[in-house]
Amino acid sequence: MKIIFMGTPDFAVPSLQALIDNFGVEAVFTQPDKPKGRGKSLAMSPVKELALKYNIKVLQPHKLRKEEEAIESLRAIKPDFIVVVAYGQILSKEVLEIPKYACINLHASLLPKYRGAAPINWAIIKGEEKTGNTTMLMDVGLDTGDMLLKQEVNIHRDMTAGELHDILMNKGAELLVETINKMYEDKIVPEKQTETDTIYASMLNKEMAKINWDMSSKDIHNLIRGLNPWPVAYTNYNGVVMKIYKAEPISEEHKYMPGTIIDVSQKGIKVSCKDGAILVKEIQFPGKKVLTVEQYTRGNVIEKGTILT
Repeated sequence: MKIIFMGTPDFAVPSLQALIDNFGVEAVFTQPDKPKGRGKSLAMSPVKELALKYNIKVLQPHKLRKEEEAIESLRAIKPDFIVVVAYGQILSKEVLEIPKYACINLHASLLPKYRGAAPINWAIIKGEEKTGNTTMLMDVGLDTGDMLLKQEVNIHRDMTAGELHDILMNKGAELLVETINKMYEDKIVPEKQTETDTIYASMLNKEMAKINWDMSSKDIHNLIRGLNPWPVAYTNYNGVVMKIYKAEPISEEHKYMPGTIIDVSQKGIKVSCKDGAILVKEIQFPGKKVLTVEQYTRGNVIEKGTILT
């Protein structure tokens, strides 16, 4: 079986490893090396690092759909499958028609919900209690291809996007292997996606991370979880950015203006919301480490009554 793998970030690494272990991989396509760190030296993608470890051929076209030489390299391999996991490029119809069996994509949501770039984060921000992975046949649309297999994962109340990412990352690798085996044996009937309940999971940005304290405590809690570890929800404390990594919602009545620090204790900073309050537990100020409120208040003061903006 000849497989070509296309992927770039950490999320794609277990999938590539699973394909290497179970089938072997002929070539890997990944995004070009990018400047990283203070020195801005070029850094390889996590997928490229793993591919080179196994001496697998690596190709890094800037735009695969426009680079005929890279497309010809694909054709020359005559792959049975092209497997795509968080590659970061949209494939043209020309590329999709190359493999003998199919182009298969692993997507980190229960399609047709949460198509798009950040399905893990938005599932938490929207307060979902479950999500999962879906394998699908690729088409020219954005996550609109026929579905193959799904697996569900429960989201517990305090789970962060980072924690959910790691669960789906590892379980997705298992789902890919199962999908390829069943596709090869003709044991899957693809299912068309409906347009019902579709939510577009747009890319994250730092602007959306600013907390609006006039929201409910539940919604703020979900925002904080969904933006951890990036871009991280934040507020302004006396004009200084305070990032919030961990909190919990509190159901209690109060008469405070939203954003008011009601109380400060070792347990955390209690902040009023539109309904109820949020107990902020882990924070970070510019140039400082992430600390629990208990750690921070050993040498610093958080003033009760201050209004966060």
